[in-house]
Amino acid sequence: MLIAEDNLALQLMLKTTFAELGDDLVVTGDGRMACELMLKPDAPKLAILDWMMPGMDGVEVCRKVRAAKFYEPAYLIILTARDKTEDVVKGLKAGANDYIVKPYNAEELRVRVGVGRRVVELQASIAQIKTLQGILPICAYCKKIRDDKQYWQQVESYVADHSQAQFNHAICPDCYQKHVKPQLDEAGRKGAQK
Repeated sequence: MLIAEDNLALQLMLKTTFAELGDDLVVTGDGRMACELMLKPDAPKLAILDWMMPGMDGVEVCRKVRAAKFYEPAYLIILTARDKTEDVVKGLKAGANDYIVKPYNAEELRVRVGVGRRVVELQASIAQIKTLQGILPICAYCKKIRDDKQYWQQVESYVADHSQAQFNHAICPDCYQKHVKPQLDEAGRKGAQK
């Protein structure tokens, strides 16, 4: 999680509040640095951004992060003393997911960050599901799937590697008639001949 706040006392309070939750925290007091951090490939997935910071304001950080169109977008919370309706609208239009006015209630902020964490987890789950979309090369004979590294895998192991699906093997009626029943009939005939 990123905390971008230029007030050192408030920065320390936020850091203390969220360090207790076990989050990996990145803290800065500069808007331009916050933006650079949020545009990296391994950017934090959740950020608390002050509106007024040196270098770049939090609203502009939101705009630039949203313009990057990440596959799994970050959850952005603006934390500011600006409490006018037009400010809230401007912040949300810029791409913030939430807007909290200072002075804030610590418990409310924790809960809202919790909502953000759940949204981030949901986005990650959706992204994982989307990895199974598209065209999959599958062998016409053995039905193995060729993965991204050009290795052939059983369908079950490929799907298990790319999702949380689990398999339970059974025999469909068509395969029972085509494969199993003839084997049982053959075994019965051989047993009768002995």
